[in-house]
Amino acid sequence: MFGAATTWIVDYWVRRTGRTPADDELEPITRAYWEAGRAVSAGKYLLAITDLQAFSRTVAGFLGPCDLWLTPTMSSPPPPLGEITGLDHGASTVAYPAVVANITGSPAMSVPLWWNAAGLPIGVHFLGRFGDEATLFRLAAQLEAARSWHHRWPGQPSTASHG
Repeated sequence: MFGAATTWIVDYWVRRTGRTPADDELEPITRAYWEAGRAVSAGKYLLAITDLQAFSRTVAGFLGPCDLWLTPTMSSPPPPLGEITGLDHGASTVAYPAVVANITGSPAMSVPLWWNAAGLPIGVHFLGRFGDEATLFRLAAQLEAARSWHHRWPGQPSTASHG
């Protein structure tokens, strides 16, 4: 699905701009997905859609009795641009809950509630029930009031690891 979607996005811009992106215009992981997506047949794409729809119904059933599901946003602090260079390198970093939100359409948010010693935000991810964005907005307002982060910028020296 990611390869097919990336191929659609990049090919859309190729058609709009009339040119193929230069090597330095795409992150290596984007180029890898773009190239992998070219091999996805229409039948495989439709089978993947069927699987994703079934998965979405499973997630909706799981989240039904919950207000929100709390998880880490990523498995590590954000890697530098260009560090994730292929489909296999970096999967452990990005294969986290945001993917579930992206493929199911469930509302989600990541909020920076912790900072490491380098001043990089460590996100906390909340996955909500399908169609229940209001709960996430209410929680975001409460978290911002309790632990403001609007003044934090990457690269600031950290006075404490918890913000």
